[in-house]
Amino acid sequence: MVDLHSLVSIFDFEKEATKILPRPALGYYQSGATTEHTLKENNDAIQRWKIRPRILVDVSKIDCSTRILGYPIRVPFGVAPTAMQRMAHPDGECANARAAARMGTVFTLSTIATSSIEQISSIEGLHFFQLYIYKDRAITKQLVKRAEKAGFKALVLTVDAPNFGIRYADVRNKFSLPPHLRLANFEGEDEKSSGANTSRGGSGINEYVKSLFDPALTWKDVAWLQSITQLPIVLKGVLTPEAAIKGVNSGAAAIWVSNHGARQIDTVSSTIDVLPEIVAAVGNKCEVYIDGGFRTGTDVYKALALGAKMVFLGRPLIWGLACGGEEGAYQVLNIMKTELESTMINSGYSAVTDIPRTSVSYGHSSKL
Repeated sequence: MVDLHSLVSIFDFEKEATKILPRPALGYYQSGATTEHTLKENNDAIQRWKIRPRILVDVSKIDCSTRILGYPIRVPFGVAPTAMQRMAHPDGECANARAAARMGTVFTLSTIATSSIEQISSIEGLHFFQLYIYKDRAITKQLVKRAEKAGFKALVLTVDAPNFGIRYADVRNKFSLPPHLRLANFEGEDEKSSGANTSRGGSGINEYVKSLFDPALTWKDVAWLQSITQLPIVLKGVLTPEAAIKGVNSGAAAIWVSNHGARQIDTVSSTIDVLPEIVAAVGNKCEVYIDGGFRTGTDVYKALALGAKMVFLGRPLIWGLACGGEEGAYQVLNIMKTELESTMINSGYSAVTDIPRTSVSYGHSSKL
């Protein structure tokens, strides 16, 4: 048993999780594309942004609440879609969804989850559904209709994964989903639910994606998705202002700045480094979210200062799950909240909606 009270940071949780998780699962969760330059850079880039604190202001009351797509939430960070979470803990995505509900924030379910849309819908809270588009559009349409019926509030369309990137750990480990688990959104459809359980010599999940996901997606498919749903669509995987503008023009409700946890292409930009230009390009036309390398509440503060409405966390929740299921996941979220509040107090801002661009600068420069 892990003593959760002895783990005081996300880094403590990660260190403990590496001792618990089986090697193939750890490799899947922890790795990035090829040489993992961007995996490291995601967090390093955050640290190059420096906080410029105000002093002698009233910070006796701190308000971390905000709204996402019009829905009130208690903290400006939520749970990103991460696949196959029951490899980390038997309760998997359900435990993370319960932890998010307790924190008063949003949980995003992956298409290739080991808990189903319907299982998550039985848990109170705000839920988004992350969507991959399959070659067989009937499959995708069915997923959308199930998410609508289950009360999910938005579709998060992943736009940066025509195929999965090469992750050396998965190839070395010949990674595949353990045989006792299934992709729960496809129960009864053998190829879709168990296809990730086998490997022909490389990464089983990459083989699954290559065989079933549609690599021919274009902006026309965003319009197609809008034609079959009334749910707002969030575009996840945007790294350039040009793509962000196209997303706004396509009717996206939000732009999600992401490099897929540095798992698709190595040496792409870190997410926080492209955030300011994407925020500038989008203006007030839609919300902007971000993920990628955020490990402390101070990291979250910097993203908010640079214009992100919301920060999403992926791996930290996996480490929390591995260490203690729902309680571990909740403690991870609570650590982030406590650290964010501390940063706000000591930086001189009492509400997350008031943190301005002038509260951070890049590197050692005072130029804003």
